[in-house]
Order: sequence, then structure tokens, then C-alpha cells
Amino acid sequence: MSKWIDPVVNLASKSPLPGLHNIVAKALLQKGLTTKDAARAFLDPNIYLPSPAQDLPGLATAADRILHSLRASEPICVWGDFDVDGQTSTTVLVQTLRALGADVRYHIPVRKNESHGVNKANLEPIINNGARLIITCDTGIGANEPVEYARSRGVDFVITDHHDLPAELPNAISVVNPKLLPSSHPLATLAGVGVAYKLAEELIEQAQPDNFLASSLLDLTAMGQVADLALLRGDSRYLVQKGLVALRNTQRLGLRTLLELAEVTPAHLTEEHIGFMLGPRLNALGRLGDANPIVEFLTTSDPVRVHVLATQLEGLNTQRKLLCDQVYRAAEAQLREKPELLIQPVIVLSHPLWPGGVVGIVASQLVERYHKPAILLTAPNGEAARGSARSIPGLNITEAISAQEDILLGFGGHPMAAGLALVAEKLPEFRHRLWETVNKMLGDRILDETTFKIDAWMNLSEANLDLAEQLESLSPFGPGNEKPILASRGLHLKSSTSVGKNKEHLKLTIQDDQKVLQQVLWWNGGLDELPSGKFDLAYTLRATNWRGERQAQLEFVDFRVVETEKLVIKTKPLEILDLRTCEDPVKRLRIEARQADCQCWAEGIEKKRVDGKDRNELIPSSTLILWSTPPTGDELKATLQAVQPQKLIIFGIDPAADEPKAFLERLAGLVKYAIKNKSGLTGYVELAAATAQTVTSVRLGLMWLSSQGQLTIQNQTSNNLLLSVGGTVDKADTGLLFSQIMTVLNETAAYRKQFQKQSGFVLD
Repeated sequence: MSKWIDPVVNLASKSPLPGLHNIVAKALLQKGLTTKDAARAFLDPNIYLPSPAQDLPGLATAADRILHSLRASEPICVWGDFDVDGQTSTTVLVQTLRALGADVRYHIPVRKNESHGVNKANLEPIINNGARLIITCDTGIGANEPVEYARSRGVDFVITDHHDLPAELPNAISVVNPKLLPSSHPLATLAGVGVAYKLAEELIEQAQPDNFLASSLLDLTAMGQVADLALLRGDSRYLVQKGLVALRNTQRLGLRTLLELAEVTPAHLTEEHIGFMLGPRLNALGRLGDANPIVEFLTTSDPVRVHVLATQLEGLNTQRKLLCDQVYRAAEAQLREKPELLIQPVIVLSHPLWPGGVVGIVASQLVERYHKPAILLTAPNGEAARGSARSIPGLNITEAISAQEDILLGFGGHPMAAGLALVAEKLPEFRHRLWETVNKMLGDRILDETTFKIDAWMNLSEANLDLAEQLESLSPFGPGNEKPILASRGLHLKSSTSVGKNKEHLKLTIQDDQKVLQQVLWWNGGLDELPSGKFDLAYTLRATNWRGERQAQLEFVDFRVVETEKLVIKTKPLEILDLRTCEDPVKRLRIEARQADCQCWAEGIEKKRVDGKDRNELIPSSTLILWSTPPTGDELKATLQAVQPQKLIIFGIDPAADEPKAFLERLAGLVKYAIKNKSGLTGYVELAAATAQTVTSVRLGLMWLSSQGQLTIQNQTSNNLLLSVGGTVDKADTGLLFSQIMTVLNETAAYRKQFQKQSGFVLD
């Protein structure tokens, strides 16, 4: 459920810059940028004055210790992390130290074996091999014991990190962390790579190496900052602005290859390409494999080596997508089985077989769907449970987890994300204690709805390229600088088309009362219900390039149906006759069907056998015979609401429609009939009734048939379809779609089974 907040109409200030669209001007004013100089510095990174590196507490000391190692030719080890922030942080420091002539090696933990952080088991051989200085990046803020061990071996630590501070800082030579600054400081929101960049900037400033500039590291800095969802304020925003320019012109062979694989045109690259296309590819290596080769990938000029590593990245990224889909569906199945878990303020789920590398991604997907923090853990038998947490604005999930520290093996993170480990047997206790903690932290606040602010209402004709390009001046967008949300009233859906490799996205064609048409991209909307009738639409607007042509792109945020008139439903006492255990149901049906004003609801192959009516043919009547079991409880309730019977006679015969192969064969037959006899015209609801299934099952089934090259969906609206024979075969989609079909059909089969075996019958 979403709550729309209308825009503030009046702002007690005028535009800080002449010529700005009022939406852009308002966005600047709401950020407190009321003067010309402040607004120009926000919009143009060449005007912004970045903060000195030494503003970061501990950075000067860190630089002095590193320069001492350089003069003494001491071996240095850079210890990073396996996510994109950690990968790019490691590369920034390794490349800088190499340019300064250091004897440098690096270590990125292998997630499966080591998890996050610095551990003694892997630190010991590094020290044994001669390292005299350990520099961490994007990690180490909680490495108290490893630091003490290193000190006992005569080895110093310099810690650079950005995660939340522990109660006691490690006893390192220096701890460099923007969390040590006031939250209002321009450097306070740097990610790990931002801290690494500022350290590199200081080292380069002091050492003055030949032909090596800090600006050559900005492409990596933008990658890490965006991928780690750093707040885009102050220097954090500045580094991404400058870094995007550097990334569009990068000379790194690895990054250029990555752009080619993701089919991103460098000149048109934005922060969204990093977040949704480039970052996930690099993350897949760290989540499912060994991220250490990424430093070579990002620094080598050897095309053969780059090709080998790029192929590995693509393979792991494909595997990541499949694993995420499997874990997400398993998590949803747990929530369906135990819906009481959704009542609590935090979703906490676990499974012994979930791969630890993707639980954080799936936790984010659950947060997006249910608007609540989520924690997913993998808990193999006999091992500790380890997992990831994701939160929502306004709830510091790391703080909530830290309150359970006495039963945890370890934890760490920041307000929006965290990692944790605990003994598996402690999981029920952890779950209940966390719920209590979060309830106290939230007070009277409710987390079961999405609230977003509409920045401006406008006609569709106003959502044009001129406005889109002005809005682009506010980019890069992300946490701390969200895209303005626009909205238009009284729209109609003209058509929709599934797009994307797995048909997971939708392209909607909408029209307003002035007959203005616009296209809207609905990312990951492939299985969502489409708007019907008249509706209001919330969307964002960006300037994009399509086949070399600059154009405005509307992107779906939400819709709400416009209520033209209220539907009044009269409720009547419902008499129920339960005949599910009848010995001869067909014979008994003939008897019951003799009643006046009676109709029989039957679907799939059962409809013809008993001369019944499907859900689309039923009309109001005093008696309804429920012959075949409906696919869902929602479908049953909707039908009872439409028919308004005074008497319900239940047989509940299984229509035998839930086996995937049989379902797809029947659906294919119905499609062929529609193409041959109805010029290809049919509808989702019509096909759902004919197969005794849900609209979601039919939608997936048609996508599967399309991937087989059996049909082409030429046009579709919220219900109507225009189909034709043949199409393009895309075997890459087949396996994933079939897996999704099996999941949905299994849900329907489980409902029918429960319907048939439950004792008694109660309608709420």
C-alpha cells in the first residue's frame, strides 16, 4: 500500500538561478541551496570546492606511516572487501602504492571461507611472508583482536573504513573513518572507496609521482560510491559527478570491456548503469567466487587476461540472477506458510541451503516489496547462521542488531545494511528480541506502507525532453538526492508490452483526456497487475538516448485507480452445503442443479464434463454450485462477491490443472484455437478460466511459449491480447520461466489441497 503526499505549493523564496524550470528550482531550494553560488556548486562539480583530505581524522597520520614504509622499502599489504566498494577501494590503494614505488600486495577475503572483516587465520601468513604494514579499506573498524595480534608481531595497522563505529576503536596506528566527523561535514557520507581516494590524494600530493594523478582514480571511485549506495551529499556527490565523467572516458581495458558486455554506450553512461548493470557484475564475483582477480582486471592492459576474467564475470552474474530468483521464491513461500512473520516489524528468515552470497540481494527485494527491514540468513546444519540485513530510511538496523550483541558471534554495518552471525540454535531468541527492540525504536511509527512525496502534478504533454534535460542537471541521483517524482491525473492504459531478456519489464502506452500519448517503462513489472479504468500515475523523468536519438523517458513509480463511483455490496446470510465427501458427486450434482435460479461454477476440463460456467460467465443467482476447486482464495471471494448467492453448494473437485506440462499443453491449445478461430484475439482472464488457473500463471505460460518460438504477443492491455503464430526462440529464458511456472502452479496446488482436506468450511 502506498501513500502519496502532495507537493508543497508555496516556497518562500525565488529560484536561485535564472532560467530554471520551477521543479528544478524547487528541488534546489528544498536542499537549502538558496544562493546562486550554492546552486551552481551543486550543479557543476568544476565549481564545487572539495574538502582537504586531511579533514578526515587520522588521515595525516595514516599518510605519514605509509610514506615511512615507502622510504624504508617495507612490504605493505592492502586488505579489502569483496563487494564493489571493497574491490574498488583495494584497487585505488594498490594502484597508488605501485605508482609510488611500494612493495605492495593485497588480500580480499573469499566470502565463502572468510566472510567480512580481518581474520587472524589469513592475517598470519601475510605477516609471515614479510608484510610490515597492513592497510585496510572498506573494512577493519571492528578488527580489535587482529590489530592486537599484529602489534604482537611488530606489524602496524592503518584502518580506512566507513562502517559504523564500535564502542572501542582498534588500537591501530591510525583509524580513518568519516563517521568520526560531524554528520554535517562534506566528507561524512563517503563510502570506503571515497576514503581510499582521499588517502590516495594525500599520498600523491606529498610524494609527487611522475605521470600519475589522483584524477586517474575517479572512475573507480564513482563505481564504488554508487554501488555502495553512499549518500550523495557534499564530497560524496562531487566524487560521483567527476567520476562519471572519468568513467565515460576511462582508459581501463577492464572497465571498457565491462561496458561492452553490459551493452552500455560510454558517452551515455549514468549512475543507474553502475547500480543496475556494472555493479552487479562485479558484485557477483565477490559473492559467488574469489574477488582478488578483480584488482588485475581493473589495472591490467593485457586483453587476453581481461577477456578471461570478463567471461568469468558474465558466468557468475548469470548464476547470481538464478540463485537470487530461487532464494526469493523460497523466502516468499516461507512467508505464505507463516504469514504471522509479516505482522512483525522486521522480516527474519533462514534456510540451511541458501547461498550466503545472494541473501543480501534478496533481503533488499523483500524490503522493496513489504516496506519493512529484512534479514536473511543461511544456516547449514552444524554451522553458524550467517546473513545480511537491509533496512528502510528511519530505522538504523545495525543499532537494532547491536542490542542483541550478547547472543551474536559477530556483526557490523551501517544504518541501512548489516551483516551478522550467530549460533543457529539462538535464531528464535534473536528473532523475538530483535522484534522487541525494533518496536521500541519505532514507537508509534508504522512500516507497512510506502510513503513518497509528489514533487509536481503535470499534464502528460509537459513531461517532455526539455524538462527531462533540466532534471538531469540534478543528477547523479541516489540516496540523499532522489529523483523528483512527477504525477499526472486521469490516465488510461492503451497497451502494454513485455520487454527485457526475461520479459520481466513492461512498456506501457498511456493516454490522458487530451489524447496525449506517452510511453512508460515499468522496471520489474512483468508479473504485476496492470492498471485498469481511469488512474493517476506517479513517475520519474530522465533524458535518455535510444539509437542515437535524445528523448524523454518516463519511468513507473506507482499508480492509483480513480474511483468514479463507490460500489455498494449487499451482504446476505450464506447457507453452505458441504458435499466434498459425496460418494457419487456427478449424480448428486444432477439433483442439486434442479433448484431454481441455480448455476454451476466449473473450470478447465471439468467445465464441459458437467456443463458448467467459468468465472467470467457467472451472473448473480440465489444458488451457486462450486464444482471445481478455485485456484486461489481471492478468486473464490471475488466470485462470491459478484454472484451474491444465498446458498453455496460445495463439491470442490480438483480440476487436475496444476501439472506444468499439462497446463502448458492446454494453454498452447487454447492459443492455437484463438489464432485460428478468433484472429488471435483473447484475454488473460479468459485463458485463466479455461485453464482453471490464475492470471499470473497464464502470463508466465504465454511468456514461456513465446520463448519457445511458438507465439508472438503482438499487443496487450490489462486483459486483452493479440497473438500470432511463431516468433523468436530464446532458450536462455526457458529454464527460468519454467521454474517460475512450477512455483506458481505449486502454490495453486497447495491451495486446492488445503481446500479439499480442511475440516468444515468457513467464509470470512
